[in-house]
Amino acid sequence: MQSPESGVHYSRWDDSSRDEVSVAAMSSTEEASCCQRLSRKLCTGRLGIAMKVLGGVALFWVIFILGYVTGYYVHKCK
Repeated sequence: MQSPESGVHYSRWDDSSRDEVSVAAMSSTEEASCCQRLSRKLCTGRLGIAMKVLGGVALFWVIFILGYVTGYYVHKCK
């Protein structure tokens, strides 16, 4: 019913009506995938803040340039 690599362990006690469910967190770095490690490194801490600031500045300039070019062609004198 449960796969051996899942992090959830379920066991039912025979002598009482209580059920025991335990969830194991993935704490080792070997179990984390490459994308998760990269995401954790690039999106947290000082590097994460710097990436968000740089992304915001780049997005600002892309929108500014698109608006400038669009405005140039819309208001172009004939």
